[in-house]
Amino acid sequence: MTRIPFPRQFLPVLALVALGLAIFFVATTQPNRAASDPAIKPPTAPADGAGPTVAGAGLVEPSSELIEVGAQRPGVVTRIAVNPGDRVGAGQLLFTVDDRDARARLGEARAAVRLARERVDAARVDLQAAERLLRLYTSVEDPRAVAEQQVIDRRAARDQAAARLEVARAELAQAEAQAASAATAAALHEVRAPRAAEVLQIRTREGQYATAGPAPGNNDPLMILGETRPLHVRIDIDESEIGRAELGAPAIVSPRGNAGLRVRAAFVRTEPLVVPKRSLTNQSAERVDVRVLQLVYALPVEAEGFFVGQQVDAFLPARRAAGERTAAR
Repeated sequence: MTRIPFPRQFLPVLALVALGLAIFFVATTQPNRAASDPAIKPPTAPADGAGPTVAGAGLVEPSSELIEVGAQRPGVVTRIAVNPGDRVGAGQLLFTVDDRDARARLGEARAAVRLARERVDAARVDLQAAERLLRLYTSVEDPRAVAEQQVIDRRAARDQAAARLEVARAELAQAEAQAASAATAAALHEVRAPRAAEVLQIRTREGQYATAGPAPGNNDPLMILGETRPLHVRIDIDESEIGRAELGAPAIVSPRGNAGLRVRAAFVRTEPLVVPKRSLTNQSAERVDVRVLQLVYALPVEAEGFFVGQQVDAFLPARRAAGERTAAR
């Protein structure tokens, strides 16, 4: 009887063990293919029987649009008078910039005004004295008592006093104008709200240096205001869908990632300029080289869950064909 070598006896056993291990790992490492709800509910068209819709993406914005506020004079921010979320009225103080130099110049200008007024008063007194003396000389009836030359001198003195009074008045007007200019320059160090709005963001702090006007590195505003009662939504409609959208009809709006919250927004206006697309939906098939028509809608005042700058999904009614409109009638 021929004896089978040991390797030939071991290899089949090893193959069976390897096959069993392979079957075990394949059975235990299969992915879970059971259907589950997505972590974020995707937007879906409203199923209310309204017919076909046109989808669009947009951003929440204040009804006044964003009001970017900057400093009118450069300097160190010395005081911030508001907080994010505060409601401010037109002309209310927002923040101040160091104004010590401007206040010093204003004090000098006011002192110059006081000095000019004193000069006007002195010139007025001199004119009154010259007029009384002239009347005294001209009231003498005896020509032998007063020489003609004396009368001429008194009249010339009166005219000179009147001229000095006019010069003093002109100097006073100049000093008052300089004081008003200094007061305006000092007031420009106080930045006030241009209209009633809500403080949305503050990008400066006390002690930070604030530049004024367009300058390198000065592209960001120091504060952002906006009227949030009501909020508006700026919706982008792809240029290929413009002809299908029913412009002027209400829209259904949902915050991005919360498709369960649906709000009916009222049409406000259409921006007539078609612009490049900026509000992206992050879909893999999305084109970024298209242009869009922007439609502005107003959210209800009582709507909750919407914030300025938030992305939204919107659905507009699609325009019906002529046959469908006839059937609807």
